[in-house]
Amino acid sequence: MDEVKVVVAHSERATLRVGDVFLKVDADQARIDVEVEAMALVPVPTPEVLWRKPPVLAIAAVPGTVLGRLGEPSTASSAAWAAAGATIRQLHEAPLPPWPGRRRRGPDELAAELDAECELLVTNGILPADLVTHNRQVAEAALRPWSPVFTHGDLQIAHVFVDGDEVTGIIDWSEAGQGDALFDLAILTLGHEEHLDDVLSGYGTDVDTDVIRAWWSLRSLLAVRWLIEHGFDPSAPGCEVDVLKSRM
Repeated sequence: MDEVKVVVAHSERATLRVGDVFLKVDADQARIDVEVEAMALVPVPTPEVLWRKPPVLAIAAVPGTVLGRLGEPSTASSAAWAAAGATIRQLHEAPLPPWPGRRRRGPDELAAELDAECELLVTNGILPADLVTHNRQVAEAALRPWSPVFTHGDLQIAHVFVDGDEVTGIIDWSEAGQGDALFDLAILTLGHEEHLDDVLSGYGTDVDTDVIRAWWSLRSLLAVRWLIEHGFDPSAPGCEVDVLKSRM
């Protein structure tokens, strides 16, 4: 029998790997509904759905290796990063999904959420006030109107698999929906600013990099407390707190 490996586990969901099969256990079946439907719609490589029996979704492993990991140098080539950019462009040019997105918020709603989170970060002593204040100012550039596209919604670097210079699969579609294209690009390059130009060369259109940098700050500010509460360490080298410090 293949070894059972815990890929990730917290109070909301867990993912296990048994050989070439991933078992996703999620208490929120709406997330799984989105994941299955999104993978059926998108024009980019995704894992094969093997079976589903709530609360478990079984998917096949995709070939290749991850593009990289947050907090670690990426060994992928510039061409692989460019291929990721081109694949994301294909996704963003696809017809909009029929659902709005679990986390779709307008600029005013997002600003209110961000301000409340910044206050908690400071009053609870989680981050220094000057670090929070400066990054809140940087984040302002992301709070603008945008035209919705089909977004992955959680396009972390470890969710993109490559084989050489080719993208072989994108995983974890539970946050997919109508969203801001630059949010996807920002999440992919979070902590890997050195590969932003590679991604944009593959993406192939003019992009406001100030907005991408603003999303780095905004996403990190919103993530820090959640990560701590769910057993992760955002202050590990190269992770969210370092991203915030790099904006200073």
